[in-house]
Amino acid sequence: MSAKTNPGHDSVLARGWLTAHRWLILRRASQVGFLGLFLIGPLSGYYLIKGQISSSLTLDVLPLTDPYILLQTFAAGHVPEMTAIVGALIVTAVYLLLGGRTYCSWVCPVNIITDAAHWTRARLGIQGGVKFSNSVRYWMLAMTLGVAFATGVLAWELVNPVTMIYRGIVFGAGWFWGVVIALFLFDLLISERGWCSHLCPVGAFYGTLGKAAVLRISAVRREDCNDCMDCYAVCPEQQVISPALKGAKQNASPVIHAGACTNCGRCIDVCALNVFEFGSRFGGPIIANSQSKADLKLKKVA
Repeated sequence: MSAKTNPGHDSVLARGWLTAHRWLILRRASQVGFLGLFLIGPLSGYYLIKGQISSSLTLDVLPLTDPYILLQTFAAGHVPEMTAIVGALIVTAVYLLLGGRTYCSWVCPVNIITDAAHWTRARLGIQGGVKFSNSVRYWMLAMTLGVAFATGVLAWELVNPVTMIYRGIVFGAGWFWGVVIALFLFDLLISERGWCSHLCPVGAFYGTLGKAAVLRISAVRREDCNDCMDCYAVCPEQQVISPALKGAKQNASPVIHAGACTNCGRCIDVCALNVFEFGSRFGGPIIANSQSKADLKLKKVA
């Protein structure tokens, strides 16, 4: 059994460090890459993308709008421009394919901060903290829409950490470091994975959208599971794993259908036995793992 302070240790031994961190590396590259696209304009004067993460125009042609922003706009009683509506439809279509909370793990910069807090918390052995129900984020979502309806203002966007961090980095406002530190300390000292997994209304919105998404993680080789618990140790939404991983006796599908799953791929990375892989909601792999090579190395290690 792998030590929970170092989940994925067996995977590194079996497959090598790079393969055992493949999806984590790709996610970090994606998150930094999205931020970099918005920085190109202010730094070089050549704007590939105009606007910010919530609403942008790429190459003066492709509009992209956060559908959550559009929903708040309607709640506030405003009629958005057709460009914004088209942009929201494009983004919605993408996340209906890839999974709504793919946004949380592959685009959102807050994920880097909260992952760092979780990593630090595990290394320092910090236990306990405030426990929030998973339903709180949905109440937060309802509240943001209710405030927009009552005030006619997109009030949430004034305090949304994602928006604040992007604005701070892109426009050079030093105060954004205060937001970064506050989020880090909140997840480190007050509530384990408190913000992204329990409070963030953006995650609640995209989780709702993601329930119908095509791209899924599947425990296709769940019969090989040795209960090392590494996948649970790294998963930001641990409750989504059990139905797929342990549901064989109930004839439950090995596909993780829960909208809360972020499609981060960490369970794939840390599993030395290649139990998980990316697939579709209809079954069948999309990106398969090289199980035979990994099993061979694992036997040599054993």
